[in-house]
Amino acid sequence: MNLMYDKTYIFIVIGMVLSFIASSYVQKTFSKYGDISNKKGYTGSEVAQLILNVNHINSVTIQPIAGNLTDNYNSFNKTLNLSEPIFNQTSVSAVGVAAHECGHAVQDNVSYFPLRLRAWLVPIANFGSQLSFPMIMAGLFFGQFLINLGILFFSAAFIFQVVTLPVEFNASRRALKIIEEQSILDDTELKMVRHVLIAAALTYVASAVSGLLQLIRLVLLFGDRRD
Repeated sequence: MNLMYDKTYIFIVIGMVLSFIASSYVQKTFSKYGDISNKKGYTGSEVAQLILNVNHINSVTIQPIAGNLTDNYNSFNKTLNLSEPIFNQTSVSAVGVAAHECGHAVQDNVSYFPLRLRAWLVPIANFGSQLSFPMIMAGLFFGQFLINLGILFFSAAFIFQVVTLPVEFNASRRALKIIEEQSILDDTELKMVRHVLIAAALTYVASAVSGLLQLIRLVLLFGDRRD
C-alpha cells in the first residue's frame, strides 16, 4: 500500500475544508456582532455575574484571560474564564459568549450528566490523541495488534468530540433562555446572539465530522491489514 498516494486523503481534505468554513464563519459572525453594543450596556463579565447570581451559584470565580475566543468554564477549579475582549466589552457577541460559558457553570451546578461524562473522558481523550498515531506507525513494523490499539485510542478521542456536542448545544440553549428570562437583551439582540451561538456550535460539529472522517480513513487504511 502506498500511503503517500492513497485515495483516502479525500477524507482529510473534506475535514480541513469543513473546519476552515466553520472557523471562518465563526470569526465573521463574532466580528459582525462584536461591533454592536447591547442597549443596556452590559459587559460580558457583568452578564456572567448576573447569570450566576440568578442561579444562586456562589462558588464560581469570573476572571479575565489572555487571547481571543479562549473563553471557557473550568469545572475542576470552578473558574469562568473570559477572554479580555469578552470580559470588558459590551458587544452582543460578548454577552452571548459570557452567557454560553455560564451555561456550563449551570450544567455543573445541576450535575448535568453529559458534562460529567465529558470531564471524565478528558484524560482518556488526551491519552488517545497523543498515542494513536505513534501506536499505528509502530504497528506497521510490529504487528496488527498495535495498529488496532492505535485505532482504538483514536476512537476514544473521537467519542470525546461526540459527547462534547450535546454539552455545547445545551449550554447555548440555557444561555438563550436565561438572557430572555432576565431581559438582558431585546428581541432583536437576542436574534443576534442566537446567530453567534449557532456559529460557535458549528465549529464543534465540524470538529466531530472531521474526527469521524479521520477514523474512517484509519480503518480503511489499517484495519485488518494483511499486506
